[in-house]
Amino acid sequence: MPAVSVVVPARDAVADIGPLTDALRRQDAPGGFEVIVVDNGSRDRTAELAERAPAVTRVLRRARGEGPGAARNAGAQAARGEVLAFIDSDCRPVAGWLSAGVEASARAELVQGRVLPDPAVPAGPFDRTLTVNGAHGLFETANLFVRRSLLDRLGGFPAGLESDGTPFGEDVLFGWRARRAGARIGFCPRALAYHAVTRRPARDYVAERGRLALFCELARQVPELRESFFYRRYFHSRRSAAFDLALAGALVAVVGDRPAALLAALPYLRQVGRSARPWGRRVAPRVAAAEVAADAVGAAALARGSVRSRTPLL
Repeated sequence: MPAVSVVVPARDAVADIGPLTDALRRQDAPGGFEVIVVDNGSRDRTAELAERAPAVTRVLRRARGEGPGAARNAGAQAARGEVLAFIDSDCRPVAGWLSAGVEASARAELVQGRVLPDPAVPAGPFDRTLTVNGAHGLFETANLFVRRSLLDRLGGFPAGLESDGTPFGEDVLFGWRARRAGARIGFCPRALAYHAVTRRPARDYVAERGRLALFCELARQVPELRESFFYRRYFHSRRSAAFDLALAGALVAVVGDRPAALLAALPYLRQVGRSARPWGRRVAPRVAAAEVAADAVGAAALARGSVRSRTPLL
């Protein structure tokens, strides 16, 4: 019986499953390990490629419709290891990832691994990727180690929230259930995985900020996030606070005929400048415009979510 089970939820991951399983083949762990890929209703050859991969022990095929939390639960149910290593299909663990995570799991029941953008793919200003450099309270399952006894005690991952049929936040809800249950929590920087960099046009970058509304519901269900993640309790981030201050200053300047109030926009403009400047004179204006549009969409989403959840988050 393997000591560790690697569980990979995957959907339409034909471009990513090969690099991931190749990286898993180079892992090692005391007592051995198995790899379970849970195909969550893919419409491409993800399951077929996973079944052919030498590193994969078993592939579970599920109907499309349920989210990644349910897929992780199915993988955990089929797993035989005492430690469950969850990693997403668009990640690639470095050598020593699994052994480092297992070692950390001897001291904690839930261990967050480090996640960085794939260094082999330069990220553009609007591209999608993920960075996790510490335990900030979101418990991203892109790279997460959980003892089976804890998962069983908590009843697995919850359904999470949804927006336009896309699940969200099941890992956050699970992690805070674990903390409230008294589980020992850890972070292991040596358990490093690289996250894919996905090309994305500016319009999609801007549109994605609409999902910030879901953070309001997270704030309602997990008020502890106000201390561990949100900025000064009532702001989603330092950037959203700066945008709100700039917007308030502009309103006062126009409605109250007080031009000096426009100075309130300076902190936000400095942040936009820092984001845009590295892209050079030709691209920087486009980046700055997209940043302002994205922040406006995010502010509207947070306002809408605050009303819907009856939980203020700006």
